[in-house]
Amino acid sequence: MRRDFAMLRSLPLALWLALAVVTGTAAPTLAADDAGGALLTERCASCHNLTGPATTTVEGIRARKGPDLFYAGDKFRAEWLEGWLQKPARIRPAGAFYGDHIKATDKWDVVDESTLAAHPSLSAADARLSAAALMQRHAGRERLQGVKVEEVSLPMFMGDMLFDKFKGCIACHQSGRDYGGLSGPELYTAAERLRPEFMYSYMQNPQAWDPRIWMPNMHLAAEDLNKLVTYLQMIAGEEEQ
Repeated sequence: MRRDFAMLRSLPLALWLALAVVTGTAAPTLAADDAGGALLTERCASCHNLTGPATTTVEGIRARKGPDLFYAGDKFRAEWLEGWLQKPARIRPAGAFYGDHIKATDKWDVVDESTLAAHPSLSAADARLSAAALMQRHAGRERLQGVKVEEVSLPMFMGDMLFDKFKGCIACHQSGRDYGGLSGPELYTAAERLRPEFMYSYMQNPQAWDPRIWMPNMHLAAEDLNKLVTYLQMIAGEEEQ
């Protein structure tokens, strides 16, 4: 039985699904789960770490082509993920490792757009299967235990001050289109794509999620973490208008 199943898994995805439907040997849910996993292996594994653990070397960080996805279910909002896979938009203006995608000019360094590869788009069916499979990956679940994001009242100008000046996030991240740093992911859509608990936990200790990432641990107090999560939610709503 195990040998027969391994043989099925080695077949092309379309043929595997056809066999499952025609023979009725797999329940729909099982077929969908396996189809999503097969899609991830076929389409995503060459650029993303799907199984963990995170790299612990600088060389590993530099070789990274896309974000780790072995804790995608702890990180992303499912609805956003499914939509983004169909119409991907660049989240990291300077790529996964910014040092490989900048060039000098007479005035300053700029992003060399010619070195950035576009993320492939998936069909609606494949996006649905892939997103569902990714949302089953919960390797970071323990890090979210005990995280309680509290809603706080925050004037926009105070959020701007916190993000831009007091904590210096603007040096690496954009808080609006074409406004902010380029070495990290843009954050004006962060609240659309990321779970609040993940944002809180990652800002609290980036290295707990990604041991060699260059984002510093600012040792933020709970009050500031809640304010930053609230601010990211505010600017996401502002961009939609």
